[in-house]
Amino acid sequence: MSVSKVIEILAYSSQSFEDATQKAVDEAAKSVKHINNVWVIDQSCKVENNKIVEYWVKTKISFLVEH
Repeated sequence: MSVSKVIEILAYSSQSFEDATQKAVDEAAKSVKHINNVWVIDQSCKVENNKIVEYWVKTKISFLVEH
C-alpha cells in the first residue's frame, strides 16, 4: 500500500504559466522526494502598463510518503 501527501505551492514566472508550474515543482523537489503529480488549481497574471509582466500559479503537488 502506498500513501501520498499533498502540499500547496504558489509560484510565478515572467515567461509563462508552464514555467511557473515547473518552478513550483522545482521548489518542492528541494525538500520532498518522489513527486508524482502536480495540479494547477488557479492561474492569474500581474499586469503593468497594460502588459502581462508575471504569470502566477497556485498548485497542489503530491508525493509518495516513505515508510
